Amino acid sequence: MKSAMNYSCLLCVLVLLPALCHCQDSFTPSRATYYGSPDCYGTPTGACGYGEYGRTVNDGYVSGVSRLYRNGSGCGACYQVRCTKPQCTGDGANVVVTDYGEGDRTDFILSPRAYAKMARPDDYQTKQLFAYGVVEVEFRRVPCRYTGYNLMFKVHEHSKYPNYLAIIILYVGGTNDVTAVEYWQEDCQEWKPMRRVYGAVFDSQTPPNGPVNLRFQVSGSHGATWVQPKYALPGDWKAGAAYDSQMQLD
Repeated sequence: MKSAMNYSCLLCVLVLLPALCHCQDSFTPSRATYYGSPDCYGTPTGACGYGEYGRTVNDGYVSGVSRLYRNGSGCGACYQVRCTKPQCTGDGANVVVTDYGEGDRTDFILSPRAYAKMARPDDYQTKQLFAYGVVEVEFRRVPCRYTGYNLMFKVHEHSKYPNYLAIIILYVGGTNDVTAVEYWQEDCQEWKPMRRVYGAVFDSQTPPNGPVNLRFQVSGSHGATWVQPKYALPGDWKAGAAYDSQMQLD
């Protein structure tokens, strides 16, 4: 099957019809399980550092991942995950990565809400799926869509104005991974890198005074590029506050 798929992709290139080649849409086999949650949503203590956003984003259809975590750059990525049991639907669940986790040879540890979404809409079928504990699945990367939301910069609660600034980038649309963040140092007239503390959290021990102009590097289907929002963090930024970038990624 794999050889036939590779040959099909090569044929697409040879006849110069890339629009007909859908290799990027192919699924990868794996395994998935679920974690306990009192309300079936995500957890606010996930390794990506999202806090409450990691519990409720995408209506709680979220997941911890293992190798797809990619040292934190995989945080915020969206995947379609569908299981192969008779109790499962063909669509499965679209989930957002908000945590790191390892299971029994699994790539995905889904919130109970996301795990149930893979089942046919029948209580008996859902209970059977949960009884398996671990199921064979297939997955693929899909664009994140946040209708009504621009990309946001949240100032982490551990930030200490004005001497320590940590930020988290939320609602990253498309199939983009945030791989680096920098801020503009006016007196030096240069961009300074922020450190990836863990997950999706970036910080600086010496943030500039006044408004903080940020730019971030995204790696997606069009390669790596730097993106600079038009709006800076205000000079009186506050820990725990979220600021609208007035832009979104495709």
